Amino acid sequence: MSFNESVLDHAVTVWDAEIIPALQDYIRIPNVSKSFDADWKANGFMDQAVELIRTWCAGRQIAGLQVTVEQLEGLTPLIVVDVPPFGQGTELDRDDTVLLYGHLDKQPEMTGWREGFGPWIPVIENDRLYGRGGADDGYAAFASLTAIEATQAAGGSHARLVVFIEASEESGSPDLPAYLEALADRLGTPSLVLCLDSGCLDNERIWVTTSLRGLVAATLQVDVLKEGVHSGEASGVVPSTFRIVRELLNRIEDSATGHVLVEALYAPIPDDRYQQTVDTAAEFPEPIAEHFPFLPGVQPMTDDPVEQLLNRTWRPTLSITGADGLAPTNRAGNVLRPTTALKLSLRLPPTVDAAQAYSAVEAVITADPPYGAHVALHDGEFATGWNAPSFAPWLSAALDEASRATFGNPTRSFGEGGSIPFMGMLGSRFPNAQFVVTGALGPGANAHGPNEFLDLQTARKLTASLAIVIDAHARR
Repeated sequence: MSFNESVLDHAVTVWDAEIIPALQDYIRIPNVSKSFDADWKANGFMDQAVELIRTWCAGRQIAGLQVTVEQLEGLTPLIVVDVPPFGQGTELDRDDTVLLYGHLDKQPEMTGWREGFGPWIPVIENDRLYGRGGADDGYAAFASLTAIEATQAAGGSHARLVVFIEASEESGSPDLPAYLEALADRLGTPSLVLCLDSGCLDNERIWVTTSLRGLVAATLQVDVLKEGVHSGEASGVVPSTFRIVRELLNRIEDSATGHVLVEALYAPIPDDRYQQTVDTAAEFPEPIAEHFPFLPGVQPMTDDPVEQLLNRTWRPTLSITGADGLAPTNRAGNVLRPTTALKLSLRLPPTVDAAQAYSAVEAVITADPPYGAHVALHDGEFATGWNAPSFAPWLSAALDEASRATFGNPTRSFGEGGSIPFMGMLGSRFPNAQFVVTGALGPGANAHGPNEFLDLQTARKLTASLAIVIDAHARR
């Protein structure tokens, strides 16, 4: 049996016998990220998830394996796995490190789960594992350790390997910079970073993410009264907070087209990324819009496949993801409300500085408030995106070999619309490193939404692909 065949066989065996049961236990834990659970430490769910994954990792048959949980005061924990070089990798400098990354914190429940399904109810249907966090990104730790184990078992080689599994990614990774500083000597200088927190446009190959959008999130709040008053008495005299919010939103977005109006949120699209987008759209059998569960008759914002891909990767967009101050419709009386607050989520092109973008939005939205209303932008979070460096020839060859060996098709690349703050941090810190950002979030996987699922066949093959790449890195 060849090395490639051996690692694939190992990955399939471990997934079916050990990873799937562990992931089901993990899904049952409601360890939502710290932004959504202020009492995360007291509630104990994050620690439960950390201990489950730490225990599983520590039990792998990997030479020289060390697994620790780092805990800085007041911060979410970080699982760190350290594996010394193996095989031909022992000839490499110890500073020649491969960093593998994932996270274990989760998004909130979200409504709309199918009957019999739920965020904390693991269900397997058609070789898909449903439940919150399995695909985003609970499987990463299991896949990473299994890839290392498979490499050694098949007689392969690897450089020194470090695995980081963090617990604040879904909050924008606010705790990770402190750990990068505290563990700088231990981490060293990675020459290769492997991340399993991204997606794929189909389940037929390895999809490598070439860019990630940045993010600005904040709560826009408008107040006009000390308390609610009878709408019959006050309307026409007291301005509606909802109307003021609408007017303020019109400063940053054209409501007819969705075009963002703040110029500071734009960046030039690099020529190579534009051409890659054109090539992907031409090769892909259907526009990206076909992946989304539109109601009958609803149309996407554009029918052009190239524009769809560019809009979700290199252009800013605004979404409203939450609201306060609004009564449920069945409890809404004839009251002119004193306040309206909306959660704004602005996705940014990969190369836009998120802090500067936040300042620009704040300046536009709070200037000269209508009617002298009290307008504030608070609870701001921002994360700069990331644009990948070009692949070294050995890495391009290794990825193509891995994709053909496990999926039967060559690899492809695309820009991802989501954010992984850690990649931006690492890109700035280690400008000479090679990055492979990939993942199993394929069509319909619906991360952050209802009925999130992990395609198990994709995960098995992706695990084996990791082993092929880390072996190629040691032999390059």
